[in-house]
Amino acid sequence: MQTASTNICERMGRSQELSEFKRGTMIGCHLGNKSICEMSLLLNIPQSTVSGIITKWKQLGTTATQPPSGRPRKMTERGQRMLKHTVCRSRQLSAESIAKDLQTSCGLQISTARERIELHGMGFHG
Repeated sequence: MQTASTNICERMGRSQELSEFKRGTMIGCHLGNKSICEMSLLLNIPQSTVSGIITKWKQLGTTATQPPSGRPRKMTERGQRMLKHTVCRSRQLSAESIAKDLQTSCGLQISTARERIELHGMGFHG
């Protein structure tokens, strides 16, 4: 039997995504009139997670993970590293030449305005 402190420590922090089987088990328990507290104890999952999955199932009719909302980022982490490396290598380059260098080196096509925004976010000013 697990102690209360062990159980709390297991629950803290972000963990991996729940399997489809566990999600289906939650919906089956819900249809079998089990309470959220009972499902939480049975599956060793936080009550907020159980409640969220049941709410999603009621609203959307599915428990599958939905794609993130919003527009994807223009610059990836790799592109940001390349930009930082290019600027640190020679700080005297113009924004246009840096954009051309990024295009040829990693195929990343960004505007000079986006480049300046990214550099400002990295702490390069002026």
